[in-house]
Amino acid sequence: MAKKRIKRISEKGPLKWLYYLPVSLWMTLFFGIPTFIIIIFSFLKKGAYGGIAIPMKQTLAAYKLLFTSSDILKIAVKTVNISFWITAITLFLAVPVAYYISRSKYKNLWLLLIVIPFWTNFLVRIFSFIAILGNNGIINHFLMKIFGMKEPLALLYNRNAVIIISVYVFLPYAILPLYSAIEKFDFSLLDAASDLGANKFQALVRVFLPGIKSGIVTATIFTLVPAIGSYAVPDLVGGTDGVMLGNIIANRMFQLRDWPTASAISTVFIVITTFGVWLSMKMEKEEEE
Repeated sequence: MAKKRIKRISEKGPLKWLYYLPVSLWMTLFFGIPTFIIIIFSFLKKGAYGGIAIPMKQTLAAYKLLFTSSDILKIAVKTVNISFWITAITLFLAVPVAYYISRSKYKNLWLLLIVIPFWTNFLVRIFSFIAILGNNGIINHFLMKIFGMKEPLALLYNRNAVIIISVYVFLPYAILPLYSAIEKFDFSLLDAASDLGANKFQALVRVFLPGIKSGIVTATIFTLVPAIGSYAVPDLVGGTDGVMLGNIIANRMFQLRDWPTASAISTVFIVITTFGVWLSMKMEKEEEE
């Protein structure tokens, strides 16, 4: 009876607006208004001492700088390159892991182990990798002890460190949607493909991967979008070789106090994220139909 009353209020009742009010207020205050401010700032002029010029003047100077500055463009290309490798490696590892979990008798245990890293602070996980990859870390200590190396390998403060640690960070975000998609996949289609003469590789490429397309797209978005906007990982372990656009935003915002340019870069990120979410929703809708 109580469930029917709640359903009547939330869907058809006269007080249905109460059902959407909390989430609407939350999204408006903590997402809509800040996003609107960022977009507005990107079209304003920088003040003489930083911030926004008063009185406010509309200009495209921030976007002009964004697309003409060689330094920003080089870092943008580097960011896309690093993000591509992060996404590719993460998907390469996530697909077989998600497949194994979906076919395992102990899937609940494996899912628990996948989720456990979320219980640990993000920065603590990064610093744990610094202890593993550092000059005096576990890996270099092992290599110097076993192979007699005189100098430690430079495993930190470069783009490779950013890729390695980012893959570790984003891997659970890719595994979970892939696992969900694989759980819904009809494995009898693989047997049918085999009966029709397809080998295992052909069945994988032509039947299995298209069958979990929505999971692959979602995992790609969950990995690529945050990787492009990554700040903490390249800031802590990237050095000068691993600087990404997220670091440029922070530098422009807090050190150079160039709010319009920082907002312009953030606006581009917002557009990319919005497109990614729209694409994911479209793929999910097409699969349901």
